[in-house]
Amino acid sequence: MPGAANLGLFFTAALVLLIVPGPAVLFIFARSVEQGRMAGIVSILGIHTATLVHVFAATIGLSAILASSALAFSIVKYAGAAYLIWIGLRKIFGRAETVGSENGTLPKRDNLRLFREGFIVNLLNPKTALFFLAFLPQFVEVERGHVGMQIAVLGLLFTLIGMVTDGCYALAAGSIGNWLKQSPGYLKAERYVSGVVFIGLGVTAAFAGNQKK
Repeated sequence: MPGAANLGLFFTAALVLLIVPGPAVLFIFARSVEQGRMAGIVSILGIHTATLVHVFAATIGLSAILASSALAFSIVKYAGAAYLIWIGLRKIFGRAETVGSENGTLPKRDNLRLFREGFIVNLLNPKTALFFLAFLPQFVEVERGHVGMQIAVLGLLFTLIGMVTDGCYALAAGSIGNWLKQSPGYLKAERYVSGVVFIGLGVTAAFAGNQKK
């Protein structure tokens, strides 16, 4: 385990980084506005399950392989960007969702599908792997030994903090979504707005510089 002082510094740094919205946060926000708080929570579970995969990869050194291979980085980067763009195009050009007759809300997407989409979005984000590779070792105390275990502990702590901060975004966005859905105009434009958001996320992921997530 890292020392108490290092854990305190890590907690503060991770909290600051996670509060600043990145692509994963925007993905959660869009899902929560579109389909409510529960959809956002399920997306968070998918995203951070993928985060655990990146933590495991960082622990055993796979992130170092990814960082050293420009081809591997490009393949994963553009695959993730293409997936986001595909979600957006499917929203815009797919079959229009009908408004529920009783409460005027949009039909809920299957939770397994929401989980899978969140998982894939974060799994195919190489910046997450590179972030762990660059960030976690800064708080490892080599003299304490068990470097891999220290990285795993820091990664798990980062994931837990991320679930809390992302959950706050999902709750806030869900409330905004409930307010927006009272507008018939929003219900008609919803799929186009959401589609543009996801396409924008995909383009950002493809062309943006190094970011945490």
